[in-house]
Amino acid sequence: MIEETFTFGGDLTVRRLGYGTAQLTGPGYWGPRGDARDAVAVLRRAVERGVTLIDTADNYGPSVAEELVAQALHPYPAGLLVATKGGVVRTSDHAWHVDGRPERLRAMCEASLRRLRLEAIDLYQLHRLDPEVPLAEQLGALAELRAEGKIRHIGLDTVTVEELEAALELTDIVSVQNRYNLLDRASEPLVALCEARGIAFLPWFPLGNGALTADPVCTSVAAAHGVTPGQVALAWLLHRSPVLCPTPGTGSLAHLEQNLDAAAVRLSEADLEALAVRPAPSAPPA
Repeated sequence: MIEETFTFGGDLTVRRLGYGTAQLTGPGYWGPRGDARDAVAVLRRAVERGVTLIDTADNYGPSVAEELVAQALHPYPAGLLVATKGGVVRTSDHAWHVDGRPERLRAMCEASLRRLRLEAIDLYQLHRLDPEVPLAEQLGALAELRAEGKIRHIGLDTVTVEELEAALELTDIVSVQNRYNLLDRASEPLVALCEARGIAFLPWFPLGNGALTADPVCTSVAAAHGVTPGQVALAWLLHRSPVLCPTPGTGSLAHLEQNLDAAAVRLSEADLEALAVRPAPSAPPA
């Protein structure tokens, strides 16, 4: 049996297979992608299908994805966890600038609150650690926002085991978001730490950025089950650890349905052994 739900911070229970909003924006996560009505339809259908975890970020667009989430889903249904991120500034479709200064993190969070039309953000994740700002100052800013009731829980994005351990010495962390998928398992030690500490792990690039269709073991397992390689990859994540909460993104209703159907795929022990042992290439960087 696999766990269908996960509880963030002891009080926010969601279905583990969620939805990520990056693909609702244009190439390079810059600007809008097509007609906003299509994005709204995808978001609403995700919730209709039972998704209770929506993952977004202020720099998707920038601002575009958060605004679409509010347009589609506000007022938010009970039990829907909207997670967003701050700490990265975009100046073009290929430029990402880390900024973890406390005053900037506060400004970013308050802007996200306005765009999402929320009084409090359920899960606010530091999108990148800023090497120029002491970790205690970055997390201190988020802890202050939490104390003020503007965010409920704090998460981290793209960290090492050592960085997570250091963060946990400073404040409660309920989630980590690192690159991890069937073909890229460099974050295995971090998955183990999260599992030991009851911390959610939201894997980004959960579908391997398209590389899965060229993987012979994945395609073989998929064919045996009558499903797609992407569905096998998502099912593998759900089987791999109860703390893994994948949030695959898409701008297509058909692809959304396909992704969410992966929750019903049950892999055998033989499947899991075959998928576990082989070497595999890493997915490209974000």
